[in-house]
Amino acid sequence: MTSYLGTAQSLVQSLRLKQPPIAVTPTNRIPDGVESWSGPTPAGCRFWQEAATRTFATSAADHALCSIGLHTHGMEMSPAAIADLGAALKVFADLTYVRDQDVASIPVLASKPKYIVYGPLAETPIEPDVVLLFVQAGQTLILSEASQQLEGGLPPAMGRPACAVIPQAKNSGRSALSLGCCGARAYLDVMTDDVAIYAVPGSAIAAFAGRVTALAGANAILTKFHQLRRRDVEAGKTPTVQESLATLQAGG
Repeated sequence: MTSYLGTAQSLVQSLRLKQPPIAVTPTNRIPDGVESWSGPTPAGCRFWQEAATRTFATSAADHALCSIGLHTHGMEMSPAAIADLGAALKVFADLTYVRDQDVASIPVLASKPKYIVYGPLAETPIEPDVVLLFVQAGQTLILSEASQQLEGGLPPAMGRPACAVIPQAKNSGRSALSLGCCGARAYLDVMTDDVAIYAVPGSAIAAFAGRVTALAGANAILTKFHQLRRRDVEAGKTPTVQESLATLQAGG
């Protein structure tokens, strides 16, 4: 089993994350030593917040109050959950929030897992399928640059439902940005107005961490470079790139 402690620490330090990276793994077997979740939860996305401090496994019953999450995660749905999903979709359609023609475009896990294991990436006991990062715009900038370099393209920016970012990243094997949804922002304290969710396939997380470290360093240097140029231009100067580089190297 690969240790993800160093990868998690690298991501936290390079991006200055306020929340630790979260590992999410759909599975048909609960790993040894992992406790099962107990107690009601208003929505499956709430598990993302709880996973910041401990590792646990959830079953379909633990997601029972969130029929949308059961649907996007491909988990077994009871008759009551199916009825709830139908009722929710009717309300959404009436509001034109999710129209009938929109439903088919919502990502759903291709697998049909019995359980989903959540926990800090730093201590995950199982190879993660998706790693979630709670990020702000400046951090998203660096991650999107890593996605472009590693995947040859930019990640999609997704809206409702926020939980669909899990199947999007797992099914495609590519990173994705979730702007959240009104539900996730109501259920998660960490989802403030300035926070979004970046999902990275677990198989690529080490490569992402390496690129993020390099790109974060480059962004810091280039930010200082542009700040110096702005200062000089606003002071009436017309510096060349070489002159600005010399100023940067001289410490500003």
